Amino acid sequence: MSIDWANFTPWSALAGGLLIGLGAGAFVLFNGRIAGISGLLGSLFGKGDGRAEKGLFLLGIVVAPLLWALFHALPAVEFQTGWLGLVIAGLLVGIGTRYGSGCTSGHGVCGLSRLSPRSLVATLAFMTSGFLTVFLLRHLLGG
Repeated sequence: MSIDWANFTPWSALAGGLLIGLGAGAFVLFNGRIAGISGLLGSLFGKGDGRAEKGLFLLGIVVAPLLWALFHALPAVEFQTGWLGLVIAGLLVGIGTRYGSGCTSGHGVCGLSRLSPRSLVATLAFMTSGFLTVFLLRHLLGG
């Protein structure tokens, strides 16, 4: 493994991580709810309280990279699969977030910071699944 030092951006990554933590912490302090993106997105389409705050939080996730692009170039987006692969991956992620009662942001960011055993198990499960999938597709199947 080698590090691409020309594109290594530890300060912006640190700033992004701090902003994610600050946003998730503020959301739980002011709303008493976990900032799990799949749960927030799902609750926008159902009945419930706090839809405006949830919508604004999600809007901030979309607007933040646009604001960043005013000052710095965004990284190039590169898909190494076709549309069918993207659709299958999206469906698997959606099914996984429903069965796992949350997504990477809910379990990995918010749950682990609260020392939730359920979130630890969920995070280990989706990280292991991701590692095994990449290993299988890239190294064993040569994709």
